[in-house]
Amino acid sequence: MLKTMLYIALGGAIGSVLRFLTTVLVSKFWSNHFPLATFLANIIGCFLIGLFIGILEKNQLTDSNLKWFLITGFCGGYTTFSTFGMENYNLFQNQHTLLSFGYIGLSILVGLFAVWFGLFVSK
Repeated sequence: MLKTMLYIALGGAIGSVLRFLTTVLVSKFWSNHFPLATFLANIIGCFLIGLFIGILEKNQLTDSNLKWFLITGFCGGYTTFSTFGMENYNLFQNQHTLLSFGYIGLSILVGLFAVWFGLFVSK
């Protein structure tokens, strides 16, 4: 258990630093109101979680520490949107279309409300 947590922590640290560097790099070239750095991090994270899971499954490494490092750690540190994307993909693949759309809608609406509520409470 401790070894697994260390893999997750290391991957998360690397992912978080790369997320920061993504913002720094994008802000040098983009100064519009659209949050391009976050958008790119989310899309890159979705691509990477799909790539990593595909490679791990292909090599029968889904129960390895590499999974914890790459998926939970790195992708989780870089963006949690990647996990959200993968979970919805799995729901669609398992014919849970209505549940997936519910999850998407609730995540967006409740997430926005939670941000508002957090700001409200802090004032």
